[in-house]
Amino acid sequence: MARADRNALNPRKTPAQGRSKVTVDAIFEATIQVLLADGLQRLTTTRVAERAGVSVGTLYQYYPNKQSLLFAVLKRHLERISQSIEGAAQSSHNKQKAIMVRQVVNAFLSAKLADVDEARALYAVASELDSLDLVVEAGNRCNAALASMLATAPDQRISDPEMTALYLFSAMTGPTRAMLEAGVDAEILETLAGQLKRLCLGYLDQVAKDLAQL
Repeated sequence: MARADRNALNPRKTPAQGRSKVTVDAIFEATIQVLLADGLQRLTTTRVAERAGVSVGTLYQYYPNKQSLLFAVLKRHLERISQSIEGAAQSSHNKQKAIMVRQVVNAFLSAKLADVDEARALYAVASELDSLDLVVEAGNRCNAALASMLATAPDQRISDPEMTALYLFSAMTGPTRAMLEAGVDAEILETLAGQLKRLCLGYLDQVAKDLAQL
């Protein structure tokens, strides 16, 4: 998808009242449905409006073009994940590392898998849309929250919380993306939380061992 002026990606207005929010939610849901049914390249604002049951003019009241709409849907998705991890990390300060890992993994997957179809569809959007700054900003927020949490662990010595947080976040996001893009079924996704916790705890245990040998 062609690179767009960042100003053109901003919504024309933000829904403030209940009815407007319902309309935007319907537009967002329709966007995901069209992405899944027709693919990114065939998605148009006309198709989205038809699927949402609104006029194209109503859609344009909020989003001036296709890229602006996709950017808004991706931004909402990333904001949900960032807020979930930030909340879990903050509530895990000064707790044992096993509790930290359990809470942040559960929070991440709860947000990421709240709508599996949405998560799958938006990987393609993030890759094609001019959204690098948005993705990086969300990642930085999550990494900062995890680093702050890890620095308080009473049973984990960490010399570089920021780098450790980066690897920890990657250990959660990488396998999750691989599973979703592979289209694995719900039964396998249900095992993902346990596997991610083992992966993250194993990594933290090795970090502690490496530091002990210094």
